[in-house]
Amino acid sequence: MPSRWERLLETKPIPVIEHLIEEVSKLFAESIRVWPLEVEDADDATLALLKAQEKRPEDAVFREAFRLAKWDLGREFEAFDDYIRNMRFVAVGLPPDAKGLLLFLSRFMTEQALGLNEATEGRIDRPRMLRVLERTEKLLLRGHLS
Repeated sequence: MPSRWERLLETKPIPVIEHLIEEVSKLFAESIRVWPLEVEDADDATLALLKAQEKRPEDAVFREAFRLAKWDLGREFEAFDDYIRNMRFVAVGLPPDAKGLLLFLSRFMTEQALGLNEATEGRIDRPRMLRVLERTEKLLLRGHLS
């Protein structure tokens, strides 16, 4: 029976970039679990939107915001525009007045991913940014932050 150290040595090493994606996703999920979000340099309209939302939005709002952010990062602009223009979020049970919050959250998520791209000098490219968002969504909405 191999010792735990032998099993560790036998495991396939995880590339640093994969480890970074996992750790960043955990941090991002933890940061957006807290409400209100910590937003730097927010304008008055954004502050009013956050103040009006006294408690953390439902998971459905975050799920749809992730969808929009992934379309934005994936440059699927037609899908994004159609979704917003035709208020497709209403079909999933969100109220019509959720539009502003959805747009804010999706933009916040996109900006976080783009900031990661900039901080890593492009090593976290668009496909990897999308993986960060996908992993963050799973962690946030399934509650696996340990």
